Amino acid sequence: MAAREYGQYCGVTRALELVGERWAMLIVRDLLVGPRRYGELAAGLPRIPSNILAARLKELQEAGIIRRAPRSRIIVYELTPYGRELEPVVLALGAWGFKAMGDPRDDQVITPDSMTMALRTAFRADVAAALPATAYAAHLGPAELLIRVDGTRLQVSRGAGPADLDFAAGPGIRRLISGELAPERAIASGVVEVLRGPGELLDRFATTFHLAA
Repeated sequence: MAAREYGQYCGVTRALELVGERWAMLIVRDLLVGPRRYGELAAGLPRIPSNILAARLKELQEAGIIRRAPRSRIIVYELTPYGRELEPVVLALGAWGFKAMGDPRDDQVITPDSMTMALRTAFRADVAAALPATAYAAHLGPAELLIRVDGTRLQVSRGAGPADLDFAAGPGIRRLISGELAPERAIASGVVEVLRGPGELLDRFATTFHLAA
């Protein structure tokens, strides 16, 4: 199946042969958020050539990682149970890569699915368990997300809804999540703009979602 074979009998080698081709893990990342149509996958990966997207989807299907499924007269791509086993791998890669992100370039974008997975990576369930249930409406560049935290449960969905704190931020939100900026400084410096609700709840957000850089 794999376009690249390393000629070694090893689990890491086989994993790279299955999902190590360019864009493959990002397709898996987005499908961990939920099933997607072909056009939705293309929109979430704006720089992927259409022939590469088609090739990766075919390869991932042949490997048993994803499958095509009918949904109300349309076809979506979704992870198989075998594919979903990649979730802790993707979250661990996200946490590892976070340490080397630095500041964004002008041509780099935030997508709803990438931000959803970033939040899942940074979520500290053990901390959230001791905090009151809280809903956040986050406007992160073009991504609008409703983030609900209830004990150890995290739910992130697209769009707006009732929230205890409504805030806007760009890629600089990384500095809040890393602890580089305290919540009050993030607000004062304009990295985060509170749109509605008590600004003190940003402290709870920063406590709940934290990754050391």
